[in-house]
Amino acid sequence: MTCENDLRQYAPATQRNRDSILETLVSVLPPVGNILEIASGTGEHAVYFASKLQNYQWIPSEPDAMRRKSIDAWQKFCYSPNCQSSLNIDVLNSTWTEGLKNLKIIAIVNINMIHISPWKACLGLIEGAGNLLPSGGILYLYGPYKQGGKHTAPSNQLFDESLSLQNKAWGVRNLEDVIKISQQQGLKFMKIVNMPVNNLSVVLKKN
Repeated sequence: MTCENDLRQYAPATQRNRDSILETLVSVLPPVGNILEIASGTGEHAVYFASKLQNYQWIPSEPDAMRRKSIDAWQKFCYSPNCQSSLNIDVLNSTWTEGLKNLKIIAIVNINMIHISPWKACLGLIEGAGNLLPSGGILYLYGPYKQGGKHTAPSNQLFDESLSLQNKAWGVRNLEDVIKISQQQGLKFMKIVNMPVNNLSVVLKKN
């Protein structure tokens, strides 16, 4: 039970997918460095991954003020010295990477964002990753995707339809489109990994 002024928020999917995501991250991350998480949401992933990845500094970020408070509340509740305070980053802002070069980011992690945001957010994320990551740096994306323009499961189609009803700018993206724009930003497609509930891990590496 949490107290009345507890600012932590909860995302039910976190418990389901965090270990699968962690396993994939461990297999692709450079040995040490700083990891920037874009759209950290509640912050549950941030504190969990930081506690398991002690060789890295985990830097969460989130444009929504209340969610940043949740991230910082989770960081205090599940304290890990390598989990930083949350940054205010919005990838819809074309200058979002300014001032981040000195953080020496070796990987960018983005979980369940590009389908619950305008396509411009995906473009901004990938363009920024291309500018910010060093050679060999990793961009990790997690979420549902269409492949060859088709949904990979009936549940994903229903989810896509529900997203469109909430906001016509949202929707499950075509994997090939994401890979194409990544390549245009100097990010080479490495692999996809099947994940829980018909989601995918998509791993890209900076040339």
